[in-house]
Amino acid sequence: MVAIGFVIGTIGTLIGAGGGFLLVPILLLLDPHMAPAVVTGISLAVVFFNAASGSIAYARMGRIVYRAGIAFSLAALPGAVIGAYTISYIPRSVFNGIFGCLMIAASVYLMTASESQTEDKQLGNYNLWLGAAISVVVGFLSSVLGIGGGIIHVPALTRVLDFPVHMATATSHFVLSITALVATIIHLMNGTLTGQFGSILWISIGAIFGAQAGAMLSTQMKGSWILRLLAAGLGLIGIRILLPLF
Repeated sequence: MVAIGFVIGTIGTLIGAGGGFLLVPILLLLDPHMAPAVVTGISLAVVFFNAASGSIAYARMGRIVYRAGIAFSLAALPGAVIGAYTISYIPRSVFNGIFGCLMIAASVYLMTASESQTEDKQLGNYNLWLGAAISVVVGFLSSVLGIGGGIIHVPALTRVLDFPVHMATATSHFVLSITALVATIIHLMNGTLTGQFGSILWISIGAIFGAQAGAMLSTQMKGSWILRLLAAGLGLIGIRILLPLF
């Protein structure tokens, strides 16, 4: 579990996605009978520890845009709360279908978008209100699917708000640390995570150290390659999750 957490933390922090997009399918494949609420609850708890660790590393590098990060976090919180309560009403087969389709759609989008990313781009003026509106949707989807929202937020920040990739991944991670914490608290209050604390502990330990490694690796990788890595991973995972449904 520690090794799985380290890999998830490294890749999740590198691409600003929190690692939930990897942990959720792992949990789905390891236990076909695990309830969606338990899957998302475990994932969001690990995402919080991963995102908090990664945010500390990114803060030291000066990559987090705090004005945007705070505004987007506040906007995402209502969606995260609603999503945490909604997931218990979604059947496992429906959850798998939605999750798989979202992974493939995000993969195709990122693969076509990665070519246009320039490495020396500077942060310009961006529409804070538009970003907040997007964050409301991101907060809900991330809480329902347990993925943290980075796979949606990073493309939105880079393509819609024109953030440089490395600032987008860092700011997204900062937002994840806040929204994932709130969603995790709700799952704790609901009793969803009862009996799962051991798994969360060991995976989170690996994720915390992996987050530091991912932040360091991000300084060595071009922004376009970060997006390509994210796209490839999402596509493979989406296909694997959807296959049993056909």
